[in-house]
Amino acid sequence: MSESEPDGATIVVGILAGEASGDNLGAGLMQAMQSQSSLPLKFIGVGGEAMLAAGLSALAPLDALSVNGFRDPILKLPELIALLRRLVRTFEQAQIDVFIGVDFNVFNFILEAALRKRGIKTVHYVSPSVYAWRSGRTKRVARSADLLLCLYPFEPAFYAQTSVQAEFVGHPLADEIDLSAGADPARLSARQALGLTAELTVLAMLPGSRNSEVDLMIEPFLGAAALFAEKNPGSVTVIPCVRPSIKARVEKALQDYPNLEVTLYEGNARRALVACDVALVKSGTSTLEAMLLHRPMVVSYRLGWWTYQLAKRVLRTPYVALPNILAERALVPELLQHEGTAQALAQALQQELTAATHGAENTAAFEALHKQLRQGADAKAAASVLRLLAAKVTGS
Repeated sequence: MSESEPDGATIVVGILAGEASGDNLGAGLMQAMQSQSSLPLKFIGVGGEAMLAAGLSALAPLDALSVNGFRDPILKLPELIALLRRLVRTFEQAQIDVFIGVDFNVFNFILEAALRKRGIKTVHYVSPSVYAWRSGRTKRVARSADLLLCLYPFEPAFYAQTSVQAEFVGHPLADEIDLSAGADPARLSARQALGLTAELTVLAMLPGSRNSEVDLMIEPFLGAAALFAEKNPGSVTVIPCVRPSIKARVEKALQDYPNLEVTLYEGNARRALVACDVALVKSGTSTLEAMLLHRPMVVSYRLGWWTYQLAKRVLRTPYVALPNILAERALVPELLQHEGTAQALAQALQQELTAATHGAENTAAFEALHKQLRQGADAKAAASVLRLLAAKVTGS
């Protein structure tokens, strides 16, 4: 038995991911823990297909936690409370050695706090955006988790004055995407898969993965794409759609742009980003993916009027795009809310395309940030959890 493992025949791990992104994170962590542990591991909890394939014994389907918009959480509240209570009972009866909440903050924080009160060690994987919003959330994390696994290097400092042990483990996406993943051979291959030729100017347009986001972003984004096409005759706009409902919304909006050359497909954004020369991206994880592929980009975001009025009063960071937050400077253009007009977005896209053609400053900065995040996140996170278990056994 390793010194970083508890003394027992089997390590029982409770784990819960409430979304597809968390399912992938959870599966990577599970596999890394299995490879590092000399003792058998048993995983019980909630996850999706990736975690089930990694050996999870499911206590409930992932869909049981699926909520959208404002009404769903209210309508499903009794069901969610019942599930929460059942999970607490089951984890306690199973005498789990540790519980890992993967993102899905509100539900997992409540579950972690309840289990911690019962003497169970708890881990939270992915820090909430305390750097952007309420710093008081650090206290809630500290009440819920013994160990916090952070994706970004600047996050542990926000927890320095709390009791939680916060560790930077890196970002799995930076491990997954090779440093040469956006190079010319990959670009050509992605274009061939999309039916595009090498000499075309390609704009990747990513208006969001949620219906509400697309509804807010699609008009200025398509307007910008049309103006960009006027400046770049023969160019093509590639739009990935993660779900049929997204594709239907985009297709309806495209009726107002009959002359815009568009390649539309169902699937994730990776292929479009690899294929493109420049990207127009809704703020979020896609900006990180574009950065890791070393693609010039323009970032935008829109909220409903009331939500925006609230957000601008509590936002604590000067930037919203992850490349800018990581670099601590305006590495890529951000045009938010009313500033994100079709004209302004198209102008910024043209400037980024020209800059990318004549210089490599941003490419070098993107690569440096990529290397900073490329830490072997799954393995580092697994080692941290196993050390926590060792400390539990030794009482240190």
